[in-house]
Amino acid sequence: MPKRAGIEEIRSFYARLMGAASKWSDPRLARAFETIPREAFCPPGPWRIVFHGRPVDTPSADPAYLYQDVLVTLDAAKGINNGEPSLHAAWMGAVAPQAGEAVTHVGAGAGYYTAILQMLVLPTGSVTAFEIDERLAELARRNLAPMEGVTVVTGDATAQPLPKSDVIYVNAGVAAPPVDWLDALNPEGRLIFPWRPSEDIAVTLLVRACNGGFAVTPLMRAWFIPCVGASDEVKPQKLPESPAAVRALRSIWRTTDRTPDDTALAIYRDVWFSSEKLEGGA
Repeated sequence: MPKRAGIEEIRSFYARLMGAASKWSDPRLARAFETIPREAFCPPGPWRIVFHGRPVDTPSADPAYLYQDVLVTLDAAKGINNGEPSLHAAWMGAVAPQAGEAVTHVGAGAGYYTAILQMLVLPTGSVTAFEIDERLAELARRNLAPMEGVTVVTGDATAQPLPKSDVIYVNAGVAAPPVDWLDALNPEGRLIFPWRPSEDIAVTLLVRACNGGFAVTPLMRAWFIPCVGASDEVKPQKLPESPAAVRALRSIWRTTDRTPDDTALAIYRDVWFSSEKLEGGA
């Protein structure tokens, strides 16, 4: 009878799957998923995992159960989970963090994906992680203490200026990104977030700062809990006519830079979303 795989082999295979999900040829991503133990950032087992929207309890505290493409519950009452690994792998492949870059992680939870992001910007890069939930922020601070270059901030990332960033990685549903987030992007900086302008639209947007503007590429669907300060609190003046209209998105503009025109798909007080392609954009 074949010998059961050990946790190192299981984690290594999981990492290979995440490398494939990322659609990114950089082998550092798979190494990061293999190196960072997911169980260290989850509550003590057995765990409640979420699969196809349904909770399932693991039979035991064997960490092998965590190396699947499932969510792991961190706070069931608040709907907070350690998110779906393949989605995060795909996001990381899209923003492609490079060695030496500065990353801001909004909605860090207990810090698992923060740790992976930090590995991708080694040896001289840094990650600033914001977490509004005080208990989770303290957990993240403890979990990430062994890693150099990581700062955990307990607080609302929409209510204070973000540090200048090459990557802003947002793990909470956003109706409209605060202007401060756009201002924080370095030239060629990337912002990735789940756009939730309405109940029937939930799509990942990849934003790139280029040529003095912000080019947008719609990616996969993504469901996250609302981002405090950037979801229900932000009232739209116009919303996309249908979920299909989102595929036409090509740019975001600050209303102080350009008045919304007939290319506008969604309009908010400070920013608006346009179907006009930015020169040099994706």
